[in-house]
Amino acid sequence: MRVALDYRPVTVAPSSGIARQVKALEQALRQGDDIEVVLFSEAPLDHPQRETTICPPWASPLDGLQRPQVRLRFERRFLPQALHQQRIDLYIATANMGLPLGRKPAGTRYVLILHDLFQLTQRNFHRSKLKALAYRLIDGASIAWSVWRADQVWCPSRFSCNEATRLFPWARSKFRVLNNLVPEFSEAPEPLPADLPSRYWLVVGTREPRKNMEFFLRQWQACRAKNPDVPDLVLVGHADDVPAPLAGLAGLHWCSGISDGQLQALYRNAVCLWQPSFAEGFGLPVVEALSVGTPVAVAWGSALDEVAPPDAPRFDPHDAGQLQAVMLSLAGHTDTTDPEARRTWARQFAEPAYRLHLNALIKELNR
Repeated sequence: MRVALDYRPVTVAPSSGIARQVKALEQALRQGDDIEVVLFSEAPLDHPQRETTICPPWASPLDGLQRPQVRLRFERRFLPQALHQQRIDLYIATANMGLPLGRKPAGTRYVLILHDLFQLTQRNFHRSKLKALAYRLIDGASIAWSVWRADQVWCPSRFSCNEATRLFPWARSKFRVLNNLVPEFSEAPEPLPADLPSRYWLVVGTREPRKNMEFFLRQWQACRAKNPDVPDLVLVGHADDVPAPLAGLAGLHWCSGISDGQLQALYRNAVCLWQPSFAEGFGLPVVEALSVGTPVAVAWGSALDEVAPPDAPRFDPHDAGQLQAVMLSLAGHTDTTDPEARRTWARQFAEPAYRLHLNALIKELNR
């Protein structure tokens, strides 16, 4: 069986959460019986990705692969014919949309991985209101098309599956839950990025408004003023994701462009990982932190209710007093929980559980 993956998320941003998930899916598929994996992407003519993926003959700008006109050319002019030529049995679109436009090759099945629907339900980060409106309309049409064309739609959580059913009730029979694969770290961690304190709280992911970072930073700042035991805060993201007065707060440390080994080190050495988002389709950093035994504190709601263990501290993502109370309670708290309990919880999202579920979904498609 020849299975093709849309590898564009890895080409564009190899360290992103979606890209890491695509690579994990690739690894799981390659371990399957009688499965041959073929990767499809587009890239500049001199990009090394062209050595391992099927790409169109034209050059594509890395910083423009998500533009509608670039996507349209790839999904209409290139994909249908390329899938036919490569004799693909199953094509998996990996980033909420991206199934081919045009006639489906005979014998080919389509799967859409729908990580979340926040492009349609939340206010995303864009430079202008006009651009935000345009992308919402285009993304809405693209997602609806891909849901309609897919034989199955895989969602990483019950929350995402329920949201998909709410927005596309006519496709109810297509939706399946396939929790994200979060492999246990297999390599030794690298040294921490320079100039970080020995004791810190950690947040991974700051860009979109739903990450709730402005609210979270204001409450952390208020708690620091009340209690000097509140740790420094390390943010994996970019300082321009938040207003300038907050980006330069004392005790705040920004990390960007880090390697997987450095990210693992950040998880392992953190006193606690915080996930203050008011909307998450899965919550990859939560499971990654738990997989190395690090405590987590998460906001109520969305998929975070599913991926964090029942005893994890929780707070209303819109209630300043409640968040501050949790912060202050943890500031001087000495964690006595066996970290193996957290690692055990995280294993439900690792091998072999993921691969068993993946194989079951593929078998269902082939009935």
